[in-house]
Amino acid sequence: MSKKSKSEAEEDVWGQAAGAIGVLVMVTGGLAAVRDKLGLSWPATIALCTGALIGLGYAGWWVRTRIKRWLATEQAPAAALKQEGAEEAGGEEALPDTHKGLTTVLSRAGAIGREEVILADDVSVEQLDVGTLYKFLLPPSRTVDDVATRLGSVASMFEVTRLHLKLEKSRRSERHVSLLVLKEPPFTHAFPAPTGEEIRAYKGVPLGHDVTGELVGVPTFDKASLLVGGMTQMGKTTLVNGLITCLLIAYGDFDIYLLDGKLCGLTEFQKIAVRYEASDDPAVLESMLDELISRVDDRYIKMQAAKQNRQPAPVFKPVFFIIDEAADFYVDDGSRESVETVRRCEDKSRKLVSKSLESGISTVMMTQRPSNDAIPVKVRDQFLYRMCLYVAAKGTAKVALGDSYFETVAPIHPALLDPHIKGQAVLFAGGISTLIRGFYFPDQFIWGVVDEVVGRQHKTLQETPDSPLKQAVQIMQQKGVEFIPSVELARELGITEEKASVAGQKVAARLGVRSTKGEGSTVRGFSLDDLTAALNAGT
Repeated sequence: MSKKSKSEAEEDVWGQAAGAIGVLVMVTGGLAAVRDKLGLSWPATIALCTGALIGLGYAGWWVRTRIKRWLATEQAPAAALKQEGAEEAGGEEALPDTHKGLTTVLSRAGAIGREEVILADDVSVEQLDVGTLYKFLLPPSRTVDDVATRLGSVASMFEVTRLHLKLEKSRRSERHVSLLVLKEPPFTHAFPAPTGEEIRAYKGVPLGHDVTGELVGVPTFDKASLLVGGMTQMGKTTLVNGLITCLLIAYGDFDIYLLDGKLCGLTEFQKIAVRYEASDDPAVLESMLDELISRVDDRYIKMQAAKQNRQPAPVFKPVFFIIDEAADFYVDDGSRESVETVRRCEDKSRKLVSKSLESGISTVMMTQRPSNDAIPVKVRDQFLYRMCLYVAAKGTAKVALGDSYFETVAPIHPALLDPHIKGQAVLFAGGISTLIRGFYFPDQFIWGVVDEVVGRQHKTLQETPDSPLKQAVQIMQQKGVEFIPSVELARELGITEEKASVAGQKVAARLGVRSTKGEGSTVRGFSLDDLTAALNAGT
């Protein structure tokens, strides 16, 4: 374009000046009209008109931005990949097609940017009995964690709840995603309990079914303990009964200590327990903690000796300590003695859970009061595996699952669980949250598993070398009694001490088992179940 001449420039200046004078006259006239109409002073008139013009300008800007935002959300990101652009550029090769459905869902949920797309060639869709399985590849700048942190919004875009979604990472890369969208709420229909063969075939210890009906659990309980929390009547005891049953099948030979705070929740397994107590007394917990800690110390001594002598590390029989209604054991009655007992229980519980893992002793605690003061923090922090059934509040869920649980990848809020579906829980293990439903085994199945274990224990008993403990068991079996007073057993074992209390102490020391009072009696002695369990208990 050619430059303007001098005369043309002068004409432009005069034209702009005339226009400015005209605008000034119009503004002055408008202000005068407003002043006469409203009876205001000149400063008030100027301020009023200025404010009105600013308000109109803001209103126009607000309307304009809302229209642009609405158009942006309605327009699919795939529009940028239209073939027309390639054709206008000279007939170049058309850009790949996009999967409009996933692109729209993920972009609106914020899992990918609005300028990013999911390519159709990178998506596979499979219809399952329980829902639709999407497998897709994210844009290069995104990972599966971007989807995991937005699962609630993604569920909303699919018009379902967070519990309808199951997200899995791929072993190939961080960009590959597997997303299952259930067509109905999880566990609407119960899955059949697994058979013994299915439990033995599982790589680890199954704890329940996932939303697809597959077995899900933990790889091992070696060097790991489990904390289970949830409100009352949500299925904790049934879930843990299923866990014990699976342990008996999957682990085979192990020792189990049971502290039944519910008094009747774990009675099915009393026959095979090294020690079974139905009590909510903290003193009973302390007694069992002392016994187990002593066993831990003995194992560590053997481990140290093996290292000092450059020998292979000893292999110990697995031990499980299972406590139902654990919170009851950390509540005192206000007396000085009770307060001190609870304090000792806290310290010893922390020591057992933290120190015992290297020696093959695992702890499982259950509580129906997962509040901040239910189980001491120094005890809770030692658990590697966490499980939470339905609870009403986020703070309560943190007690069971950990204070930082909701900062992990793809957390599941236990308050979203259906309280009418018993045994439904969030399993948090290995940094991954999984929605599961515990197994419900018929009583006949559990009894059969227990009887099989009892049979193995009797066989082991007969193969055990002679000892005072084995001799005591054989004496009771020959007499056909379930309980024998300490004095009577002392005579059978050749202890001639006349004083009953001293004789009982000598018997207990020789057997390595504490005496107890017989049911409905004040006489102290030994039960056949306790002696048999102690005999079966290995190091």
